[in-house]
Amino acid sequence: MEIRQLVTFISAARMGSFSKAAEELGYTQSAVTIQIKNLEDELGARLFDRMGKQVTLTDRGRQFLKRANNIVNEITRAKNDVAEGGQLTGTLTIGTNESLCFSKLPAILTYFRLHHPGVNICIVFDSPDPLLEMMEHNQVDLVYFLDEPRYSNHWHKEMEEKEPIVFVCASRCRFNGRENVKVEDFLDQPFFLTEKNANYRRALDKYLASKNILLKPFVEISDTEFILKMVELNNGMSFLPRFAIEKSVEEGRLAIVDTDEPEIYMYRQIFYHKDKWKTPEMDEFIRVAKMDLK
Repeated sequence: MEIRQLVTFISAARMGSFSKAAEELGYTQSAVTIQIKNLEDELGARLFDRMGKQVTLTDRGRQFLKRANNIVNEITRAKNDVAEGGQLTGTLTIGTNESLCFSKLPAILTYFRLHHPGVNICIVFDSPDPLLEMMEHNQVDLVYFLDEPRYSNHWHKEMEEKEPIVFVCASRCRFNGRENVKVEDFLDQPFFLTEKNANYRRALDKYLASKNILLKPFVEISDTEFILKMVELNNGMSFLPRFAIEKSVEEGRLAIVDTDEPEIYMYRQIFYHKDKWKTPEMDEFIRVAKMDLK
């Protein structure tokens, strides 16, 4: 078993595509296919189900992914520990939005504190458009935000991960456990939502408008943690990224509402400007963010 096979496997699992993994790693698609096949032969287990151009992890593939991430992480850490001048000591300025700052950044920053204590990290918090403007003017090194897919010839895109946005309710709410709930059924509930200019709030309002529905929230605020607390205390509801509520759901304080409405998605994305030199600190942040630590 070779490290490059593990890296290829992790990339294919994250991208859901051998061709996209090949593009990310600088391989041909056939090289990725061969590496995965050799890995499966060595393990004696099928890691992916192939369905056209899409690939999805099997149960054994999901189990092995955790091991592969741990192995690659340990090897990277070992290299950093023994490499001459391998310690990262620069400053890293990251632009992000509130939902990721609350849910995803703590694990990444904890990793940096443990493995790269010499790095000075500055966090700039705003919505995607102002963050991209800051990136254009070199006020942030990179941006990491949740939004609809963004593209520009001026930027390098390092990540685009699909994230579902879901209706959430307090665990004692009457909609907890029900299936195929219609949105019209819970409009009388107290809603705690992000402001109208927030990206997934705009997506919700657009969808509701297509059904001639106007939703008037009880509270509008950008603070995700505050929204979760208010939903729990007031037996209320909200509309948030699944990753932002997973811990509360696991703890039994909140529940995801099973609706018959079309799923709405946003995308975790990382960009840096094409004229920006990608520092080792930026490269390490991108690598760790792709690990999606919990």
